[in-house]
Amino acid sequence: MNNSIENATSEEAGFTLVELMVVVFIMGLLATVVLVNVMGNVDTSRVKKASVDIATLESSLDRYRLQLIDYPTTEQGLEALVTAPEDLSRPELYPAGGFIKRLPLDPWGNDYQYVYPGEHGVVDIYSFGADGQLGGEELDADIGNWTN
Repeated sequence: MNNSIENATSEEAGFTLVELMVVVFIMGLLATVVLVNVMGNVDTSRVKKASVDIATLESSLDRYRLQLIDYPTTEQGLEALVTAPEDLSRPELYPAGGFIKRLPLDPWGNDYQYVYPGEHGVVDIYSFGADGQLGGEELDADIGNWTN
């Protein structure tokens, strides 16, 4: 009697190939839905991160101007926020730790651009976008403090 019970349970234990295929298909379908939704948001997130970085750099440049009377020149660039330029007229006014700890790279791994005086405002801070070149459309479009 015990033998027949053991045989019955061992025959019922486990999954059929069809059941496994259905589970694999459902998991693949769910993974596809998640990937489609996430991949579209990566590009949007990069553009938003660039906008936030630019706003932070612009705020730091405003603090620089308040402390040292004028913005850094285009030649001094954004590096003037991290380390004091050598040609400061009053270097004692420059804070010991700088205005920011380090310069961020844009979300595509390139340096942010800086121009003073700017074409679009007092200062222009911008990223070349996904293509790393001036101009472009959609994801390749430049992102600047005038576009925020």
